Amino acid sequence: MTSIDLNGAAARLYEREIRRYQEARPRSAALAAQAREHLLYGVPMHWMADWPIPHPLFVACAQGVTVTDVDGHRYTDFCLGDTGAMFGHAPAAVADAVAEQVRRGLTVMLPTPDAVLVGVELARRFGLKYWQVTATATDANRAALRWVRAVTGRKVILVFNGCYHGTVDDAMVRLSGGRTVPRSGLLGEVHDLSESSRVIEFNDTATLERALAGRDVAAVLAEPAMTNCGMVLPQPGYHSELRQLTRRYGTMLIIDETHTISTGPGGYTRAAGLEPDLLVLGKPVAGGLPCAVYGFTAEMAARMQAARVSVPHGHSGIGTTLSANALALHAMRVNLESVMTEQAYRHMIPLAEHLAGELRAVFEVAGVPWSVTQLGARCEFQFCPTPPRNGSEAEGAMNPALESAIHLYLLNRGVIITPFHNMMLVAPDTGPGDVEGLVTALRDCIHELTRP
Repeated sequence: MTSIDLNGAAARLYEREIRRYQEARPRSAALAAQAREHLLYGVPMHWMADWPIPHPLFVACAQGVTVTDVDGHRYTDFCLGDTGAMFGHAPAAVADAVAEQVRRGLTVMLPTPDAVLVGVELARRFGLKYWQVTATATDANRAALRWVRAVTGRKVILVFNGCYHGTVDDAMVRLSGGRTVPRSGLLGEVHDLSESSRVIEFNDTATLERALAGRDVAAVLAEPAMTNCGMVLPQPGYHSELRQLTRRYGTMLIIDETHTISTGPGGYTRAAGLEPDLLVLGKPVAGGLPCAVYGFTAEMAARMQAARVSVPHGHSGIGTTLSANALALHAMRVNLESVMTEQAYRHMIPLAEHLAGELRAVFEVAGVPWSVTQLGARCEFQFCPTPPRNGSEAEGAMNPALESAIHLYLLNRGVIITPFHNMMLVAPDTGPGDVEGLVTALRDCIHELTRP
């Protein structure tokens, strides 16, 4: 393995790549200066400024897996909106559906025929009988948590260390010294989250049973594989233990498939035969439009209806005015029928497997102790010799300085990967040449980082 000081090399490479970035993008720089006059941090949403670049990259258009910036540079996109555009930017079927629906109305606070067909298709794919539609996966998770508390009479939610389920307060917690604490950087929180949330490590069944044994946990909220702190796959048998223990202690199981939908058309849930009480899916479900869904079993539906009639008429605290709007429903129907298909996955998954193998070969030849994890069309490399088993190991392997240098180097050579960690997605429009371009650019970057 290489004995080069990667952090020192990364700092030098990053400074050089900043100059290259700035010199090549005068129009983005000008727009960034204008944006700072009226947009906080110069962007419409503050996390858009978290990319490892000196000023935001302003996009002119995105089509398939190609992004073009305002300075005319083209990029092959493996980030794909951090899964929001997992099936490519502006899929033709969805673009046509949106144009068609715009002329028929956008939002009316009433159902359309599309809603019926969407419900049928979601039930077929995921095996859960009933569904509701929200604007984002955050909204869907928030609604699911409110429902499970209502039906169980319990207030505690259990999540896994390093998780991310959108901006839901209950999941904005971490494990520190064996205690549940607020996630670092959390703004404006006034409640003691440790009173209603509990954090444990993923893949630890003994701790899971102890956490549930008090019978005060309303639900476990879990991704099938952790994805936001670097990918962490479940150990063999873990999900069967999770389901067995939640049932033993009267705890609901919510599976969040928002990122793990990369596994297949029915997500990890269908591929692995999971049996959640509720399932959440957001981001790519409507082809990139703001839309998400949550499904639940018939038994859960009956308990939800009983909880609803047991309280006075009024606001449930679930849903927003634009939830399940006509535009989103039509786009979701067409996306499910024509874009998010078995055929698409038959292209995406083998190509992602090829990408994973190529990355492992690059790391072995370069002598860097990095590992690669793949889940369907999703691939991630991490700065540790073996894939992490829990969130603490995954976060411990992170190296922000090294990530920033690599991501900026790739961006300057026309390749985009997810900026917050080393995640890549393969879309239906991704080709072998795109993969080779990514692998070559990363190989060149590692060569520069490790040369004496």
